[in-house]
Amino acid sequence: MVRFAVEQEDNGKIRCDACPVLCYIKDGRTGACDRYANDQGELVRVDAFTLLQRTDNPSAMAVPFLINIDEPVEETPERTNSLDQTKTDATGPAAGKSWDGDIIGGDRHFVTAIGAGTTYPDYKPAPFIVSQRYDDVDMVTVVTEGIFSYCGAKVKIDTDRHVGPEQATVRVEGEAVGHVMTGEYGSQMLSLGGVNHLTGGSRKEGRITCDALLKLCNCEAVELTIDGGTTLTVQAGKAPIVNGVREQLMRVGCGSATIGMFARQWEPHVDEVVVVDDHITGVLSEHQAGKLLGMQPTGIRIKGRRSTPGRYFQVAEPGAGWGGTDIQDPLSILDEFKPAQARPGLRMLMVSTTGEQWAYFELDETLQPIPAPLPEALKASVAKIAENCEPSLCSVLFMGGAGGSLRAGVTENPVRLTRSVRQCLTHVSCGGAPAYVWPGGGITIMADVTQMPGNAFGYVPTPALVAPIEFTLRREDYQRLGGHMEHVQELQTIVTSAERYELTDQERWPLTVSHFAWGRS
Repeated sequence: MVRFAVEQEDNGKIRCDACPVLCYIKDGRTGACDRYANDQGELVRVDAFTLLQRTDNPSAMAVPFLINIDEPVEETPERTNSLDQTKTDATGPAAGKSWDGDIIGGDRHFVTAIGAGTTYPDYKPAPFIVSQRYDDVDMVTVVTEGIFSYCGAKVKIDTDRHVGPEQATVRVEGEAVGHVMTGEYGSQMLSLGGVNHLTGGSRKEGRITCDALLKLCNCEAVELTIDGGTTLTVQAGKAPIVNGVREQLMRVGCGSATIGMFARQWEPHVDEVVVVDDHITGVLSEHQAGKLLGMQPTGIRIKGRRSTPGRYFQVAEPGAGWGGTDIQDPLSILDEFKPAQARPGLRMLMVSTTGEQWAYFELDETLQPIPAPLPEALKASVAKIAENCEPSLCSVLFMGGAGGSLRAGVTENPVRLTRSVRQCLTHVSCGGAPAYVWPGGGITIMADVTQMPGNAFGYVPTPALVAPIEFTLRREDYQRLGGHMEHVQELQTIVTSAERYELTDQERWPLTVSHFAWGRS
């Protein structure tokens, strides 16, 4: 538990200066954000200060090296109890080595900003500026829980279902919290939050927007409604629920791409295949893939706008039916077959881009398609479409602009931090997760919330999100940056106030030399 020095009032209350609200807090109570509390006259950060622990061997044995070694160690798959009782990595007993007494594991730990506290007011240095060696290089990590008024979430929803028209307002409890963006390949995209919803509307809009962002960034479920569209339940890392139906598969490709992928498997067993898709419906006999396989014209006519051979746009309206269209009967997108090319007995498969919907027809004497049982050979091909579809998921990227007190907490000359990030001398992370830094001015970042420890985000009732952010660079570069060198402390000095979060994926480890190799001559 991190403690901060504050003055105590005569009535026993203390004033928290961790955000612009400036709460007066009674002893034993928390402030409006539930993140800071009064503990016998001291301001304390309620959530645990978190370190990442690199675990090269996930099955390594626990080593209780403090207090009573006979006392059992309670663990969860993701988070251990505290630093006084924790797992070791591959240098522990499970790797055949005895413990050497190293409590913090040297370069096997990374300091996150989760639970660290904020830099408000602006003149404060960052709560923790920590030095450690990694691969024989002196590194400094500057951590703070930033108060982000300029923040939001970009949400990717893997579904072909039409969720709503572009630019349509997205609502939570009736309040506008964002809008629908351009659709991407097999996914619908939402932009939620932002300063205009947090502070530019009514108090209720700001409060509900902040609450929705907090839940999404902490990987909780949020129900959204879209004007002129659907009701969605969105949760990072989980399948979306569209109008009460949980999605299963993400499309294998558009209709044309599906034709290209499976044409060779269809050609021996069928005369025509139509892959129904809201964006690009594919027709095998006309498609280049069918031509190269020697398939003959079938006389099929598709309702819609013909693009190139075998590719059709706007065969139906967007919806929750076949291939993201509004149809339930695939024959509704067909006109009469051309008598000069069609023939009785012609075999036709119609299928969606996920293989979840399919139908098989044969033409009768009047050239009308009549439903027939699906041949076994085609059953295998339909199943292979579904097999090649990835699971439908929701992805949530936190997006925020790092300015103000964040940069002042790192250096007395904040623009130098921006330039250092641009030159790739400073690596930016969020709760240890890699952050993508947008090009252009400022430090605008995006990070995948599922790669962060649980409950990494908080809020202040201004309203704004509180998000962890870390700046890591060589110690010599930090000094050259004009950093707060007098506030640098060694990693060993903070272990008693932190807990560990295991990280077994080495590609995500924040302290990787390649992160700091660019931009140096």
